[in-house]
Amino acid sequence: MPEQSNAELPPLPYDYDALEPHISDQVLTWHHDTHHQGYVNGLNKAEETLAENRENGEFGSSGSAIRNVTHNGCGHYLHTLFWENMDPNGGGEPEGELADRIEEDFGSYEGWKGEFEAAAKNASGWALLVYDPVAKQLRNLVVDKHDQGALWGSHPILALDVWEHSYYYDYGPDRGDFIDNFFEVVDWDEVADQFENVSSRVE
Repeated sequence: MPEQSNAELPPLPYDYDALEPHISDQVLTWHHDTHHQGYVNGLNKAEETLAENRENGEFGSSGSAIRNVTHNGCGHYLHTLFWENMDPNGGGEPEGELADRIEEDFGSYEGWKGEFEAAAKNASGWALLVYDPVAKQLRNLVVDKHDQGALWGSHPILALDVWEHSYYYDYGPDRGDFIDNFFEVVDWDEVADQFENVSSRVE
């Protein structure tokens, strides 16, 4: 049987209390160490099931395992991007090529932000800024759970987790207040790097 390469929980790129007062130490601890770890564990378990089924030639549980790869894999990847998209010294607005592209594709930064906030308020999972390599433009997406509403081929460059575990302890039911505070810690340099990496492949 081919050797399995297990997914691993990446460490946070900053201390657990680094994003306070916008996101608390307690929320980051629970969110990263428990929720994100759960998706990593679920992904590895599903991959192991598929490998065993291929080796044994029995595929009765493979359909559900494939679904679990999708769900947990998307949860793992999006959480990793979410951590990377934030920084204690973040905030402000994008600059350079990313700012130009946002203005080109959305009319203005304010036009993009208003639409992204609407996505975040309506999602049962994630609001994403993605690069669509087919249309060669940026788009906002509403993604429920981790994978419902994704656009084939698109590359997320900014991810905002709006599952209740990401904000309820800090903000109660006021998701809008959490969304506002997220913009205080967005690392636009990192988002710009993500954009450059994906757009340069197709443009």
